[in-house]
Amino acid sequence: MSIKLPKQLRGVADRELLSKIESGLERVELGLLKATEHTDPIAKVSIRHLVEAGGKRLRPVLVLLTAQFGDPTSQDVIDAAVVVELTHLATLYHDDVMDDAPTRRGVATAQNIWGNNVAILTGDLLFARASQLVSKLGVRALTLQADTFERLCLGQLHETLGPSEGVNKREHYIQVLADKTGSLIAAAAQMGILFSGAPAEFDEPVRVFGEKIGVAFQLIDDVIDISEAGPSGKTPGTDLRAGVPTLPVLLLRERAETDAEAAALVALIDGGLESDEDLNEALTRLRKHEVAELSYLEAKRWSDDAVTALAPLPDGPVKKALTVFAAAVVDRNN
Repeated sequence: MSIKLPKQLRGVADRELLSKIESGLERVELGLLKATEHTDPIAKVSIRHLVEAGGKRLRPVLVLLTAQFGDPTSQDVIDAAVVVELTHLATLYHDDVMDDAPTRRGVATAQNIWGNNVAILTGDLLFARASQLVSKLGVRALTLQADTFERLCLGQLHETLGPSEGVNKREHYIQVLADKTGSLIAAAAQMGILFSGAPAEFDEPVRVFGEKIGVAFQLIDDVIDISEAGPSGKTPGTDLRAGVPTLPVLLLRERAETDAEAAALVALIDGGLESDEDLNEALTRLRKHEVAELSYLEAKRWSDDAVTALAPLPDGPVKKALTVFAAAVVDRNN
């Protein structure tokens, strides 16, 4: 099986390290296929839908990268990488239902093929498969998975309900991102340390790295949502039309209090964007507004902070690769 390395590793110069990651990803891909086998005539198709659609596999890559500080060939490392990807895939099925997204990874979303109920239950089934696999990795893995699952749910809940009265909207939003996205990426980084037998003192630096990268990754997703269609496969304006909070819109609302242009654009967005004409107009105006660039710069700041968190780790090809990974996350061409 030939596995293409994600673009986030394109800048890594160490060919031996890349070969190890590639070899590990091949094993992870086989593990994903095995974990999503099913005899049920509907489930066996729906559960494989996003696995077969591909994806960057960023979370398994991060498991494999941090595992290089120990023994990356351990089967537990591979199983942990499969667990984090299954968990991520499960959240995508649920997110697409809540956001009513038409496409994911360049293919129709599950709820557009089989309906909301099947999509939700397929996500649940993936969570179950992840739990079955992680249960074989021991109490520490179970605890980490359970804590992460709780944060994933809380992040989605808080996003759905919005900030309470008196709570800063941007701070609330960043916390949602840390819970909903950062927690699983942080867990991926930690699992690589845990199951490779790497020094225990590496756990905290990679946890902080992973959480900050998670926030950066989602902030870039906000920028991608208002950008021209690109290789991400995401339909531009999906979050904007659905009313999902994003940093560009939050920044725009702050400026609307004193800026007539921003206020007019907010009014257009709040009008519902039901027609394609209104959506395209809002996207065009947002792309030209300063909030688009400011959102990118905020994502870059989180990425830079993630690199700073790596300071306690030993210098070498793995640390360099993690630094490249961080920079590539906020590359808008990815």
